[in-house]
Amino acid sequence: MSAPAISAAQSVGEYLQSPDDLAKVAAFRKKLEKEKASIDARLRSGVKEQLDVTRDGLRKLFGTRNNVQAIKDEMETVDRMCSDPKYVVSTFDQISRVSMVHRNFEQTEEMVNNLLEMNSKLEMIEQMLIEDSNDILGPAPNLLRIHFALNRLEAFRNQTMHQAKKSSADTRNTLTRWFERLTRLIEAFDEYVLDLARNILPIVRAGNPDVIVRLMKVVEMEAREDEKAIAIKLVKKVAKIDAASKFRSMQANARVIKHYRSKVMKCITDSIQAKFDEVYTANERNPAEFLDDLVFIYKDLIRIESDVVPCFPPSYEIWTTYVREYHKALNNTLTRLVKSEPEASVLLTLHAWIKEYKKSMRELNIPAELLEPPLLEGKEQSLIEDYLQLIIKKLDEWSENLMRTEVQAFTAREEPPEQTADGLYTTPGTIIFLDMVNQQVDLALDSNQGLVLARAVEEVNRVMRAIQDRWVKLVDTEFKKYVEKPEEVPGGLVEYCIALANDQIKAADFTETLSARIEPLVSDKYRATIHDRFNDALDGYLDVAKKYTQTLISIIFHDLKPATKQLFGPAWYEGTHSQIIETMRDYMSDYQAYLNESLFEVLLEDLLDTYLVTYLTALANGPKLNMPAATDRIRQDINDAYQFFGTYKKMKELEPQMEVLDQVLSMLEASKSLVFLSYWSFAKVHGPCIQFVEALMKVRNDLDRSAVSEVMDSVKRKVKDEGLTDPPEPTIMKKIVIQGALSRFLVRT
Repeated sequence: MSAPAISAAQSVGEYLQSPDDLAKVAAFRKKLEKEKASIDARLRSGVKEQLDVTRDGLRKLFGTRNNVQAIKDEMETVDRMCSDPKYVVSTFDQISRVSMVHRNFEQTEEMVNNLLEMNSKLEMIEQMLIEDSNDILGPAPNLLRIHFALNRLEAFRNQTMHQAKKSSADTRNTLTRWFERLTRLIEAFDEYVLDLARNILPIVRAGNPDVIVRLMKVVEMEAREDEKAIAIKLVKKVAKIDAASKFRSMQANARVIKHYRSKVMKCITDSIQAKFDEVYTANERNPAEFLDDLVFIYKDLIRIESDVVPCFPPSYEIWTTYVREYHKALNNTLTRLVKSEPEASVLLTLHAWIKEYKKSMRELNIPAELLEPPLLEGKEQSLIEDYLQLIIKKLDEWSENLMRTEVQAFTAREEPPEQTADGLYTTPGTIIFLDMVNQQVDLALDSNQGLVLARAVEEVNRVMRAIQDRWVKLVDTEFKKYVEKPEEVPGGLVEYCIALANDQIKAADFTETLSARIEPLVSDKYRATIHDRFNDALDGYLDVAKKYTQTLISIIFHDLKPATKQLFGPAWYEGTHSQIIETMRDYMSDYQAYLNESLFEVLLEDLLDTYLVTYLTALANGPKLNMPAATDRIRQDINDAYQFFGTYKKMKELEPQMEVLDQVLSMLEASKSLVFLSYWSFAKVHGPCIQFVEALMKVRNDLDRSAVSEVMDSVKRKVKDEGLTDPPEPTIMKKIVIQGALSRFLVRT
C-alpha cells in the first residue's frame, strides 16, 4: 500500500509544534529551498534522458522503414525475374517439356510396378491383420507394420485415382475394381483400430499397454496427414491461379480425411456408456445389485490414471476425458434407473449411493468441475421426496385394491367371515393392510430422516381415517337396507359387523404398538407429530368399533321392535317382556362367541343402557297401567333383566345400573301421600326429572288428575326446598324422551 499523502499544513505542523519553534522558521525555510532545488535538478536530468531515448528510437524506426522498403524493392525484382523464366532462359520451354516427359515416364513405371506388386503386399498385410485381430486384447505386434504398408498403398491408390480423373469412365472403373481389395483391407484396418479404441482399458488390464502406445502413434500420424491435406486444400482455395499452378504436385494427394483422433475419442466415450448399459441390463430386475456393481467406476479410474494416461500424448488430456465421460455415463444410467420407477427402497439406496460417490471422488482428488453435469441435475434430494411419494402411491394403490375386494366381499356376504385361531370373526384384508402399513413405515425408517418418517405417518393416518370413514358409511348403508328393504339384503350382516368390529380392535392394538416402536427413534421435533397422528388413527379405530357395536345393538332392537311396541299394552301383561329377554339372549350368545372380549363388554354396557332407555321411555309414554297388576309385571320384568344381564356382569356392578328400575317401581307402588319419599331417593341420583315423574304418575290408573296434581305439587315443593339440580354427570334419565299427547296418540295408532 502507498503511504497516505501528507498536506502542506500537516508538514509545517510537524516542525511548528510549540511557540519556541517560531525562531526556527528561517532555518526551516532554507532547508525546504535546498530540498526543492535538489528535486528540480533530478527532474531536469530525468526529462533529458527520456528525450534522448525517444530521439534514438525514432531514428532507428525511420532506418528500419527504409530497410524494409529496400528489401521489398529487391524482392519484387527477384519475383519479376523468376515469374517468367522463358524470358531469362531462352530454352526453358524445351527444358520444361523434357522434364515433364521424364517425370511421366518415371511415374508410369512406378505405377506399373506398384500395381504388379500390390496383390502380394495385400496378402502379407491381410495375414498380419488376421493374426493381430484374432485377439483384440493384444499383443498386436504387427500394428505399426500393417499401418505403414497400408499407408503407402493407400497413398498410391489416391494418387492413381486422382491422376485418372481426366481418363475415361472405363479406365476409372477398371482402376476402382483393381483397388477393391485394398479398399476392403483399409476398411478392415480402420475397424480394427476402432475396436482397439473401444477396448483400451481391457487391453491395459491384459498387460499390453504397448498396444495403446502403438495405437496412438498410428492415430497421431494419421492426424498429421489429415492436417497436411486440410492445409493444402485451404491454400488452393485461397490462392490465385498463378500460385495454384505451383502446387500441381500437391493435387495428386487426393487424401480422404480419416479423423482418426475424433473417432478414437468417440469410441472411448461409446465404450464407457456401453459398459454402464451392460451392467444396468444385467441387473435391470435388481437395481440395488446394479448400484453395488458400480464399484467398478473407482477401480477403472484408478487403473486409468496409473496405466492408461501414460500411453496417451498430453494433448489428449485423456484423464480429464475419462473422468468426464464416466460421470456422464453414470448420470445417464442413473436417470434411466429413476425413470424406470423402481421400488422405494431403491430410491433410498440410490440417495445414499450418490452421497458416497461424491465422497469417493473427493478422496480420488477429482476436481468438482470435471463432475458435470451434477448427477440427476443436482436434485438427488428429490429422491427422498420421490421415495416418499412412492410410499404414498403404493399405500393408496394397495389400500384401494384391498378395499375394493373387501367391500365386494362385505356387500355380497356369500361366505361367512374367516375366524382367527381364537374362533373370533375377522376379515383377511385387515391383516394384509396392517402388514402393508408396517412395511411402508419400515421403508420410511430406512431413510434415517425424521421428516420422511413423520410425513409417511401422516399419510398412513390419512389412509387409515379414509378407510374407517368408508367402512362406517358402508355399514350404515347396509343397515339402512336391512331395515327398509330386508328382502333385498343378503344375510350375514351381523357376522360381518362382528368381524369388522374385531378388526378395529386389532388395528388399534397394531397402531399403538407401532407408535411405541418408532417414537423413541425420532427427535423431539417429529415425535409429537408422529404421536398425534397415530393417536388420531387409534381413536378412529376405537370410535368405529364403538359404532359397529351400536349397529349390532340396533339390529337387536330392530328385530325387537314389534315386541317393544307392545310394552305396557294389553299383551305385555301376558309376558311379552320375556320375548325381549330371550331375543337379546340369543343375539348375545352369538356375540360372545365371535366378538372380541373387550368389545363384548362395551357392547354389554351399551345394550343395558339401550334396554333401560327403551323400557323407561315406553313406560313414561305408554298407556294407563292397570294397578297393581302392572307393578307385579314390572317387578317380574326387573327380575328377568337382572337374571339375563347377571349372566354377563357381576351383581355388584349390575345393581347400580339397574337401580333406576327399582326406584321407578317404588314410585309406582307408593301411595299418593308417600310418592315424594320414593321420589327423593330417585331424585338424589338422577336429578329432578319433573317431566318424567309427572308422566309416570299420569300412567297410573289409581291416581286421578287431581291426585297427580297433588303428588307433583309435593314433588316440586321438595325440589324447591332442597334446591335440587341436575347431577354433575348425566345419568340414564337424560336419554328418556317424554312425548307430547299428540305424539303418543300417533304412536299408538
